[in-house]
Amino acid sequence: MSTSVSALTLDGLDKLPVHSRRCLFWEVEPGLTNGNTFSDPVFEKEAWLSMVMLEWGSCGQVATSDGIPAGCAIYSPPGSVPRANLFPTSPVSSDAVLLTTLRLEGIAGTGMSVHGEAADDLSRRLVQAVVADLIRRGVRALEAFGIREIPVAEELPSDVPLATSTRECSPQQCMIAADFLEDVGFEVIAPHHRFPRLRLELDSDHGWKADVEYALDQLLAAAALTEERTMVGTG
Repeated sequence: MSTSVSALTLDGLDKLPVHSRRCLFWEVEPGLTNGNTFSDPVFEKEAWLSMVMLEWGSCGQVATSDGIPAGCAIYSPPGSVPRANLFPTSPVSSDAVLLTTLRLEGIAGTGMSVHGEAADDLSRRLVQAVVADLIRRGVRALEAFGIREIPVAEELPSDVPLATSTRECSPQQCMIAADFLEDVGFEVIAPHHRFPRLRLELDSDHGWKADVEYALDQLLAAAALTEERTMVGTG
């Protein structure tokens, strides 16, 4: 199975995973719908993506496995994200782009899902693709609101910007784990027990290192696969 990552385009919105095509957690203020769901969330999401891409440029990276959607990362200027102002650690820094979505999904129609080391690798590839794109565009930093798991009994209503756009949306479903963000190099700049804001400084050196590390990982993986096939062939 061959997996690739490429920039999201206006004519490639169907490459987004199922949930990400209809999720409006970030794109719509909770009070705008008065607790109701949109009749056509896919249309609303595509309208938002089209607006951002026409005004700012590509705002997503998509992963496909043999042409089938497997994951995505979505990012944009924070001014285009209504929910960006509703967190206890808001606002996003003025020099940063906001990473809102990093999601992997089962491969529709195959019964297969991305998990374990494969999921971690694909998630990192998506982040690397975002970083490479933003460095080319001269962006100084990438920020994200992470989420940390805490006992339900400790959650405070004021800490949870609840979703009202689609019923399957929630902070747990639609936000990025703070632990993962820290693992890939983000640093907490606005601490919070539930919703810390994290930042990744971007520069050409960072991008060069990421590209080299990824290339080395790919070479090592290819070498290991070749060795395994040779052993099987001679066994």
